[in-house]
Amino acid sequence: MSSLLLDNLLVSRETLEHLEHYETLVKRWSKSINLISTASVNTMWSRHILDSAQLYLNLPQKCRVWLDLGSGAGFPGLVISVLAKQFYPPLHVYLVESDKRKSVFLKTVIRELLLDATVINDRIESADVPKADVVSARALTSLTGLLAYAYPHIKEGGSCLFLKGKNWEKEVIEAQKKWSFNLKINNSITQKGAVTLELGGISRERSRR
Repeated sequence: MSSLLLDNLLVSRETLEHLEHYETLVKRWSKSINLISTASVNTMWSRHILDSAQLYLNLPQKCRVWLDLGSGAGFPGLVISVLAKQFYPPLHVYLVESDKRKSVFLKTVIRELLLDATVINDRIESADVPKADVVSARALTSLTGLLAYAYPHIKEGGSCLFLKGKNWEKEVIEAQKKWSFNLKINNSITQKGAVTLELGGISRERSRR
């Protein structure tokens, strides 16, 4: 169940066991609440866990607060928290999830794996969380919508990490009509055509007269 990505990160046996336990919990809870699609249950390791883990490669230096929006089953937020437990203990992950049952699931994983993370059971627009060094999201909404959600929560000098599929270029073009940002594009390690968008220097684009 290992992978080249986790091997390159020098993930410990304990961390790998944490990820495997997390995988088991997702499968167990998915029988009663909609955490992930039925079609992706058998490919969860590559499609969800490893896909999320690759974001850790973009962790900025001296990052202390990571905010994951619309966390759902905890991808990528909980995976980042598991990796940080081994590699970067100062990192605290906040997970914002409006669904109460999913929030209970997230808290269960945090408790069982002893993670340094906090679940905020609220809508993103009204969530009371500290300003973040990194804001992440996966399979939530368009890039334009993600920036609107993330902007109020980003520290000065902070960044966003968004996992996007094959239509990412179209989303970037649309987002640039309303937002100004620096963009770094990282090809996905787990899915051909997909990318991680790393955005910094984010501000609202002023309307041209």
